[in-house]
Amino acid sequence: MSAKQQEMDDSDAEILAAAREGFIVEAREQLQAFESALLVMETHPEDDENLNAAFRAAHTIKGTAGLFGCDAVAAFTHEVETLMEELRSGRLRVDGDIAAVLLEGMDQIGALLDEINLAQGAPEVAARSVALGQRLRALAGGPAGAAQAGALPKSNAGAGTSAVPAVSAAPASPSSASTPAAATAWHLSLRFGTDALRNGLDPLAFIRYLGGLGRMAAVRTLADQVPALEALDAESCHLGFELRFDTSAHPGTDRTAIEQVFEFARDDAAIAILEPGAEPAAYAALLAERCGNDAEAAEALRQIWREMGVPFESRGGPAAAAPAKEASAAAAHAAPAAATPAKATPAPTAERRAAGSERRDSTPDRRNAGSDEARFVRVRADKLDRLIDIIGELVIAGSGVQTAALAEAAPLAQEAAQRVCDLVEDARDGALALRMVPVGETFARFHRVVRDVSKSLGKEVELVITGGDAELDKSMVDVIGDPLTHLVRNSLDHGIEGPEDRLAAGKPAKGKLALHAYHEAGAIVIEVSDDGRGLTRERILGKAVERGLVAADAVLSDAEVWQLIFAPGFSTAEQVTSVSGRGVGMDVVKRNVEALRGQISIASTPGQGTTMQLRLPLTLAIIDGFLTQVGKVHYVIPLAVVAECIDLPAECRFEAKPGNPASAPAKAPVSGTFSLRGDVLPWLDLARWYGHAEADAARPARRSLVVVRNGSQRVGLVVDRLLGEHQTVIKPLAGIFGPLKALAGSTILGSGDVALVLDMPGLVNAAVHSARAVGTVSARQPQPRASAPPLALSPH
Repeated sequence: MSAKQQEMDDSDAEILAAAREGFIVEAREQLQAFESALLVMETHPEDDENLNAAFRAAHTIKGTAGLFGCDAVAAFTHEVETLMEELRSGRLRVDGDIAAVLLEGMDQIGALLDEINLAQGAPEVAARSVALGQRLRALAGGPAGAAQAGALPKSNAGAGTSAVPAVSAAPASPSSASTPAAATAWHLSLRFGTDALRNGLDPLAFIRYLGGLGRMAAVRTLADQVPALEALDAESCHLGFELRFDTSAHPGTDRTAIEQVFEFARDDAAIAILEPGAEPAAYAALLAERCGNDAEAAEALRQIWREMGVPFESRGGPAAAAPAKEASAAAAHAAPAAATPAKATPAPTAERRAAGSERRDSTPDRRNAGSDEARFVRVRADKLDRLIDIIGELVIAGSGVQTAALAEAAPLAQEAAQRVCDLVEDARDGALALRMVPVGETFARFHRVVRDVSKSLGKEVELVITGGDAELDKSMVDVIGDPLTHLVRNSLDHGIEGPEDRLAAGKPAKGKLALHAYHEAGAIVIEVSDDGRGLTRERILGKAVERGLVAADAVLSDAEVWQLIFAPGFSTAEQVTSVSGRGVGMDVVKRNVEALRGQISIASTPGQGTTMQLRLPLTLAIIDGFLTQVGKVHYVIPLAVVAECIDLPAECRFEAKPGNPASAPAKAPVSGTFSLRGDVLPWLDLARWYGHAEADAARPARRSLVVVRNGSQRVGLVVDRLLGEHQTVIKPLAGIFGPLKALAGSTILGSGDVALVLDMPGLVNAAVHSARAVGTVSARQPQPRASAPPLALSPH
């Protein structure tokens, strides 16, 4: 093999691999739509729109899988689609068994997608396809003991093994015209366009996939349009096909199913489909369409039809004897074969027309899809991350340019630097917006979790989702999925009671689980609420004392008691279930949330329910910050949490009076409280909190207090200097800084100095606890959200 040929083969392999990866991504999106529609179907079986949506998703997966040669996926999805066709026709109604097996089928399709890029599929996955295929056929009313032709794969499609019979190009016996199949077979006439191959179409893939819907009675390949070798372009297609397709053993295959096989080839092929028993006039019209006035070509095509056993000749003699103008007249009365496959046959039934109309309405026409495709571009996540990193470095460089311009005191340079910084800020906002996705995409997956877990526990639970349009950084969405899953499963197992217990407590038999998201002060708040039994303070506290987590005489608030359930291995469950009870998970939930610079709090009322609240920053990459200085160190406070800046109140000053050094306290406190327009708030001195070495005497004469808010809490942070707004690129701290409290990361200033980014939840909690420890928190201080009613959703 020449080096050039090897290079071309490698290039083709890369293109195919990229296309296949795109297929897998799109197939998983269709699976998600399939699952969502199925879950609605189970509770609202009368809703035909969701049934149609699920069918469309399954059909899209099947059709695309067939085009990419993923026969295992296409064959099994065909079994799922067959059962759904029975539902669409009204011959079956959705019940618990059908919904359950369809959901299992969805999981199996996902497992087959996972195997596409493997050299060999797992035997257990193939065995599960066989078993589920039998159950699907049994529910659909078909034979459950044996697979339909091409329905079940022999091996993984990624290994290149076809699950459908091989297509033979050998001509059928002339006697085949007298066989029953010849009279009951469809006739398909295909002429692929010159650019079909360039547009990514494989004619053989369509024909092989068609073989999964019925039996190929005869196939003839037409190569009369292939040019001489010296004029041949290997990327051009010059092929045509004449097919006899028998569906007598596949009653579910109708015209719509056959048309949908060629859905993606409509723009690149002339396709004609004649139903079994079509009149000779229909074949005459097709002959005129294909050959026009070329008598030699018409006779050659008629000879091919005779060899295939096509019943195109009338009782009065062969169609060749009919005058050319009669054939032309027949063609004029029929719709053009290349445009509408249904033109030469009796009109379909009203039911079939409705199904076809619905399909056309729901499936975008590729010829008119340009505007939609232009609005959406799929981008690899790592490329987007790289863009964010570059924008971050650009922010730092822009800050350096601005600093240099100020140092040079050059007005024109300052103006240009400010303009550059404004553009960088716009670019930053645009790049970050690309990574923001609605949190509702994560919430949607919990419909299935709630359904499966509640059924396994014998409970009736309704899932209510609100605020799904609130946006969060994609990198954080990927991380919070597991913590949310654990919280949901805990609420279903420990929180919501069984139907009998709920009725005895005067509650509805069906419990309610709510997922709610909203933005607040530069953060996103996600709440998982249930109307179950709530947490039991005495039980949790008793278990904590038993394990030595707290002293027996300790006096803890409710919020502090609830936080005990996040201790590693902590569990109050009387018995271990398949869902929970081993004390594993809640500590991981808290650790994962805190790793995202977030916090988790709990509010619970016995007998009424529990709310788990996660508060997370909107992004981990670039934020608007407020730059301050304490001693020689710069600190950045997220601008979204800054409420106001004021001079240091008298209650927070502990400096020595002029001329009387002894008036200074021996050890100034780190925290305390102060009165802000009648409200008593805690404060925290960052200089003393972080142990800066400078003596109090070296502090500037005028210090400031920055009031920050974290949810419903407000705290004052004492700093030496206020330096104004600053675009902050957050960079992680090395492990050596782990013991430092309440730091979210670092950033580089325009001067090259390093500033530390403060973690607001950590600082606010530290200030509140420090103030409580010295007994200085006033009753007028705003209470933490943990004391709020469990099902009361925060205003937004």
